[in-house]
Amino acid sequence: MVAPTSPTSAPSATGRMAAVQDMARLQRVLFEVEREFVRTATTLIYRVGEPELKYLLCQHVWESAGHARFLRERGRELSGFGTGESVRPELRSLFTEAVMPADGYVALAGFYRVLKPALLAAYRHYLSATHHLADWPSRKLVEEFIADEERHAREMEPCLGTVDATAWIAHLRHALAAHGGLFGDQPRSPLPTGFAWESSGRPYAHPATCNRGKYPTCSSVFSQDPDETPIVRSWLVDPKTDARVIRLMVYVWLMMELDAVDYLATIFIDTPDAPFDLHHDMARHLWDESRHSQFGYRQLPKLGVDLMTLEHSLDLYNILVQMPPHERYAMMTMEFEAGSFPTKALVMDRVRELNDFEADTLLAFDRNDEQNHVRYGHRWLPEIMTLCGDPRPVEEFVKATQARFTEVAKVHGNRTPHALPPERRLTGNKILQLAGVV
Repeated sequence: MVAPTSPTSAPSATGRMAAVQDMARLQRVLFEVEREFVRTATTLIYRVGEPELKYLLCQHVWESAGHARFLRERGRELSGFGTGESVRPELRSLFTEAVMPADGYVALAGFYRVLKPALLAAYRHYLSATHHLADWPSRKLVEEFIADEERHAREMEPCLGTVDATAWIAHLRHALAAHGGLFGDQPRSPLPTGFAWESSGRPYAHPATCNRGKYPTCSSVFSQDPDETPIVRSWLVDPKTDARVIRLMVYVWLMMELDAVDYLATIFIDTPDAPFDLHHDMARHLWDESRHSQFGYRQLPKLGVDLMTLEHSLDLYNILVQMPPHERYAMMTMEFEAGSFPTKALVMDRVRELNDFEADTLLAFDRNDEQNHVRYGHRWLPEIMTLCGDPRPVEEFVKATQARFTEVAKVHGNRTPHALPPERRLTGNKILQLAGVV
């Protein structure tokens, strides 16, 4: 027998299939909550500064996308789950409210002190409400998701408490209680006097630049000047460049895929009506870029690089955030990633000269992932164009977007000065010294 619990917004079913329909409706809410987390928690990524925290958020978003996908697949096997993918307005308003603090760390606390614990409680409720044998396939999924949620809480705990978020946590708890909890099955508490929905008074807006915390910044890590930047474009493709230099420069390049993490993360909330599969594939794309950045972040210190001497480039975020989401996505997939293959192929061949199995492995997986990302671009760019009301043929749109990027870059690019003087920052000539070739 199934325990007689169901959301007040979805009265308990009656008839032969009532037990299945009640649990399917709970699963539907869980699916909607997970996909809303993917849509909104991505706004935290470019607003927090620590690379390790950005990486962790990307992992949690990707795992939540997986939860949502499995819930949808299982739910479609059950009568009462529904065929569409829409999110009920009250849930959407709750998650939209959660992104509103100007301080990204305050918003982070709201997600991980209020919404994620509520989701964990909802999963635990599902286990208490269903039958261990009749609903075995759902239970096994939920048991795994509970383990993930418990791990998410442990992993994020050291990152919380860096700011005073007491007032915002209380605000978000009031909003959740007014909804009757995530399932809407609890008594709805009236909002306190003076409560104001932040999201009703102003739209969410991306910050003009992304947060890189304590790390020094610059406009770009690429140039032709070995006294200016760590990556010297001509050296990457020059057959006379020592392979050890190539390896160091490509690890800097990989670490700076943190650019891609930050600007890709902006697209989710800007496409609220996207099909879930689009957001699922973008969440995978985001997690891939996060892993690529970690390749450099973790390997460079092993090769003698002090990460506090490596400036983080901000140009791509600063430029792309001025452009609409379909243009951001087009530049990422059809220009930056598609255009990187010839140079990266040469780099991979040069690094193989070093018989460095780990470097070869990381670069091979980077290339494999990037090929998938270009496939995502071909699959989803037309869909995002439609969402943004752009009727142009894709090829025409991409060419126009490339030209528009050039124009926007004239205004918003090259505006971040070097945070470090030449004698302190990592440059091409210093990479020569680290590689032991001078």
